[in-house]
Amino acid sequence: MTGSDVPPSFRLAYVPGVTPTKWVRIWNERLPGVPLALVGVPADEAGEALRRGDADAGLLRLPVDRTDLSAIPLYTETTVVVIPKDHAGAAVEELSVEDLADEVVLHPLDDTLGWERPPGRPAFERPATTADAVELVAAGVGLLVVPQSLARLHHRKDLTYRPLTAPGAADGESGLPESRVALSWPEARTTDLVEEFIGIVRGRTVNSTRGPRKPPAEQKKTAGRPERKGGGAPRKPSGGKGGSASRGGARSGSGKNGGRAGKPRRRG
Repeated sequence: MTGSDVPPSFRLAYVPGVTPTKWVRIWNERLPGVPLALVGVPADEAGEALRRGDADAGLLRLPVDRTDLSAIPLYTETTVVVIPKDHAGAAVEELSVEDLADEVVLHPLDDTLGWERPPGRPAFERPATTADAVELVAAGVGLLVVPQSLARLHHRKDLTYRPLTAPGAADGESGLPESRVALSWPEARTTDLVEEFIGIVRGRTVNSTRGPRKPPAEQKKTAGRPERKGGGAPRKPSGGKGGSASRGGARSGSGKNGGRAGKPRRRG
């Protein structure tokens, strides 16, 4: 099989916690002939995976180096605290940073929030991964602050989570580090399929989704040409009823009296 015979495909990278299910479903409905393959990547390796060509585009967490990567922010996640179900905080709807002042708060090495200084008291050592930190929360060692999607990803029956707030934050701002999810891709490889996925995540309808661009030569051919519904050759003007030639050689339906075919004209 030659390169030109290989059917097109699209590879989408995604980091832990991000769920591309909705967008994949829309892709499969609109482009059933183009398979979409999902490629899971660690959050701190997502940018390099795109640069290496491991995927055509990726759903990752900001920030990214925009020197050679384009990015479209999609949404901002809620920051939550993972706690045991028997913790006192489970009795309230949300917790504040001040509520964690006397708590041990775990800070895994793969933290995605980028704390300058996490709230609460630091643990004796940092867990290697978020998954390890969740296990320590279940063991009663401490609490964990993560984006809500990661709390859902690592859900356990003996744990729950509550939104975290920062008292005194300005209106419209959380005052906390937050995880922002974006669609990113190598700027030099903005293909038609990448454009198709951009349209999907931006909510474009089927009719408004951008298709492949026509070559300039083809654009010139069609420029200025009026479009006709149904295509085909233009129809000849109809002579109306009785539009065939009469015995006298005159065509009924022509001239000013074309709408009164068969009615004799007055002679001067």
